[in-house]
This record gives sequence, structure tokens and C-alpha cells, in this order.
Amino acid sequence: MQKPSFNDIYMELAEKLAQRSHCVKAQVGAVLTKDTRIISLGYNGPPAGTHNCDIEFAEVGCPRDSKGSCSLALHAEQNAILYAAKNGVSMQGATLYVTLSPCISCARVIYTTGIQKVYFMHSYAKFKGLANDEGVDFLKRFGVEVVEYKKQNEI
Repeated sequence: MQKPSFNDIYMELAEKLAQRSHCVKAQVGAVLTKDTRIISLGYNGPPAGTHNCDIEFAEVGCPRDSKGSCSLALHAEQNAILYAAKNGVSMQGATLYVTLSPCISCARVIYTTGIQKVYFMHSYAKFKGLANDEGVDFLKRFGVEVVEYKKQNEI
């Protein structure tokens, strides 16, 4: 009997978490792990207790910032990292699974918290029509292992 790999389990969970997002433009999920244990979860959306874009801005989405990104929401990785930090959980040596590769801002936070490895499913650059994945490039430049996720199975 084949058993799913931890990578498959965590990325499938990130995909399910993305479905919780209230964003009308993109749904992104993240799972933060350490030593094969989940230490935090997140999905993109506004800070808890503020608003829900799919309700308040259902037809057009929330207001955009100068780069065309959501001006009100936290990214999935930010939510996972902030929750871990808020609860005193060390992220040193952790692994992050995220459905969309990190933007440059998230990459800086990922690096600073000591996360050592990032698996991503889809390219942020392709999603945004950018020339390259700045966040991925940043992380690789400073020694964080970044892997484009491909489903696998372990026996």
C-alpha cells in the first residue's frame, strides 16, 4: 500500500486552506512545518476581525495598491508566520509549503525568521505577469532552499 509523502500531505493541506480565503482575486494557502510536524497554518486575507473582501468588495475585489496588489490583506505565508510568532513558536530550520511562490516582501520575512526550505506550487511571477520570481531569487541568493513542488508518493 502506498502512503502519501509528507510533502504531498502538506501541499494538499495548503491547497485546502487556500479555499478558506475570502480574496476574490487569488486563493493561497500555506503550511509551516518543523521535524514533520505542523507548527502553523495560513491563507491569504485581511487581518482577523476586519473585513471579508468577498462580502464587502464582491464584484471587483478590495482596493489595489500602487503595484496592483491587494492593499488590505496579508499573504498566506505572512499569516502562518505571524501566528507562529504570536504564539512563541520558533521557525528556525522550518519548512514552508505554499501554493503560490513568495513575493519579495514575504521572502524577506521568510529569510529573517530562519525558515530553511520553501516548497511552492505555482509561480507568483506568472500569476502577476512579472519577468521573474523575485522572492524565489532572493531566498536562493541567501541560502534558503526553494523547490517547485511536484506531487510524489512514498512507499
